[in-house]
Amino acid sequence: MDIETSAPPPAFDSEPLIDMTRVAKTYAALDGSTVRAVDSVTATIKRGEFISILGPSGCGKSTLMMMIAGLLAPSEGEITMAGSRVRGPNENVGVVFQDPILFPWRSVKQNVELPGEISGLSRGRRGERAMEMLKLVNLSGFENKFPSELSGGMQQRVAIARALSGAPAVLLMDEPFGALDAMTREQMNLEMQRISLQSGVTIIFVTHSISEAAFLSDRVFVMSGRPSTVREIVTIDIPRPREIGLMNSDRFGAYVSRLRKLLDS
Repeated sequence: MDIETSAPPPAFDSEPLIDMTRVAKTYAALDGSTVRAVDSVTATIKRGEFISILGPSGCGKSTLMMMIAGLLAPSEGEITMAGSRVRGPNENVGVVFQDPILFPWRSVKQNVELPGEISGLSRGRRGERAMEMLKLVNLSGFENKFPSELSGGMQQRVAIARALSGAPAVLLMDEPFGALDAMTREQMNLEMQRISLQSGVTIIFVTHSISEAAFLSDRVFVMSGRPSTVREIVTIDIPRPREIGLMNSDRFGAYVSRLRKLLDS
């Protein structure tokens, strides 16, 4: 079965939201040598896209994501967001890590309100926003619970709600479901697709799971080994919403096979 590569899907012909031009990152090692983690990445991401960054462990996926977030400065090249150069942390970016990093002494609602507190939003408005986001992630009724009372999947949904409560243009997710069991992870993939479609936020999702990347994404950026660059961009031309049963289809299998071949080459 033929599959498309490189070109963005027709639904995303809007202006670019993120532009990366020859972005690279070099670290200084303790022995005085240097380590080239990311090497010359050039790519464009459209508003509303779901992009996965797929690659082997240690290839620089998270480093690239942290540079997009403004949490790391590129050693070379430039990243722009909505036409402005990324020079540091950006309030238009929300981040979700593998560990939910919730404050155990705060209720679910209070955890989700945190970005609003930091930005100076009024108590009433940040409370309203928190409840809207909890509804989006299907946690209405759990707002007064504490993190210890929730399952791992539910805690990660709280982290997603918190990241979205600041109304970011971009949501960055660094292997957010990596610590979950297989069945919970599958359910979270369905939830993530629904959240993506309902919110319209641009999502950049770091993963080393080929099937997860193929299921969730509009396009998959396949990274090479270190020093990493984008080896190829694969467009997943499958209509949404996608059901889990899709993973058993020949069409889905063709994408998984293509992505695996790129990773193995």
